[in-house]
Amino acid sequence: MSPEDKELKELGDRSGVEVALDEATRDDRDSLRRVAGLSTELHDISEVEYRQLRLERVVLVGVWTSGTAEQAERSLEELARLAETAGSEVLEGLVQRRRAPDAATYIGSGKAAELRDVVAAVGADTVICDGELSPAQLEHLEKVVKVKVVDRTLLILDIFAQHARSKEGKAQVALAQMQYMLPRLRGWGAALSRQAGGTATGNGGIGSRGPGETKIEIDRRRIRSRMAKLRRELADMADSRDVARSSRRESQTPAVSIVGYTNAGKSSLLNRLTKAKVLVRDELFATVDPTVRRAKTPGGREFTIADTVGFVRHLPHQLVESFRSTMEEVLESDLLVHVVDGSSDNPGEQIAAVREVLAEIGANDLPEILVVNKADAINEEELAVLRHQEPQLLLVSAHTGQGVDELMDTIEDQLPHPAVEVRVTIPYDRSELVARIHREGEVEQLSHTEAGTEVLARVGHRLANELQNL
Repeated sequence: MSPEDKELKELGDRSGVEVALDEATRDDRDSLRRVAGLSTELHDISEVEYRQLRLERVVLVGVWTSGTAEQAERSLEELARLAETAGSEVLEGLVQRRRAPDAATYIGSGKAAELRDVVAAVGADTVICDGELSPAQLEHLEKVVKVKVVDRTLLILDIFAQHARSKEGKAQVALAQMQYMLPRLRGWGAALSRQAGGTATGNGGIGSRGPGETKIEIDRRRIRSRMAKLRRELADMADSRDVARSSRRESQTPAVSIVGYTNAGKSSLLNRLTKAKVLVRDELFATVDPTVRRAKTPGGREFTIADTVGFVRHLPHQLVESFRSTMEEVLESDLLVHVVDGSSDNPGEQIAAVREVLAEIGANDLPEILVVNKADAINEEELAVLRHQEPQLLLVSAHTGQGVDELMDTIEDQLPHPAVEVRVTIPYDRSELVARIHREGEVEQLSHTEAGTEVLARVGHRLANELQNL
């Protein structure tokens, strides 16, 4: 394996852990408190291509700065699911109430010492923080707890690295990882200094003496070079995808994208709508590479439907930037099917998180159908709250097929209407044009005469031009 490929890290086997979270009392709400139920060597990570992120036995820690205790604990529960998806065993979960994360150690020096004792007591080898830590916070916290510290951003990047299968997906994840790692390279004293020159009596010649380039500078230069190469490769791949999209635009085939929170059932719904066989797993970010399939409305009109990568709260901006070319599939859509996990404790929070990411990529103004999946598992009280906020939502079950016919009818109603109205008589020996009108347009009237098939329909400009030349 080349050094470049070693950035794409493979993690260990997944293990399931039941997470139970306890409510804090008023007296101890400001303390670092344990959330029930929820050996790594600390080594130099200055060379990203040689860093192996091996998450095994972990302790989770979060800082509760706003909202309710219930929201803070739900956030840690989600972090536990992310850790398990990455192949970790969650041993403990801790939440601390603070106005803001500590600038030095994220949780403060005193609480960091308490965390060190918890880590030693349970035999953990990694601490995962529920937030994105600065380089200084990572370094200082590691010095105190004496084990590896990983933040939420790097954890999500690692899950993407596991699940990416296509060349483009792997390149996007590698680029995001390097964008994250670049400002976090750090060295340990003189061991990281490589002298390029020598003494005055050396044989290096004029201009070759002096301190030279430090190892960390070489690392940064190498990573920047690799990032530039990845950006060029991704640009070439984006050009190929643009060709495919241009073909769809020319035929004026409507495009639909399925978006939603991770593990909301988007791939299952795509399989139900198109009889595709997309991989479905009960884990976070099972889909990294987008899938596009063709489907037909009940009236026979063709459209494309894309299964896209799942979103999550505080999706790392490195991922949003690296996957921007893939997310263009969403931007090019005529309609979004926003899938919500009906079994979630708070689907409203998931809806808000997804819309936040859509706004970030400029897709928040696209028409949207809100679909609550896993209808058989939704809490009736939550459903009542959702219906008050989103009166037009649809209830479906990708597993049983409940509500899928209604969803297809709604998609047909909300697809954009073709621009040109035509009335034409098509000779019987050109029946393939009648089939195209059904696929690409909307038939309003159809009758058979001696001269051929008389059609009144709305079609796109390209097909209208062909029909006028009959």
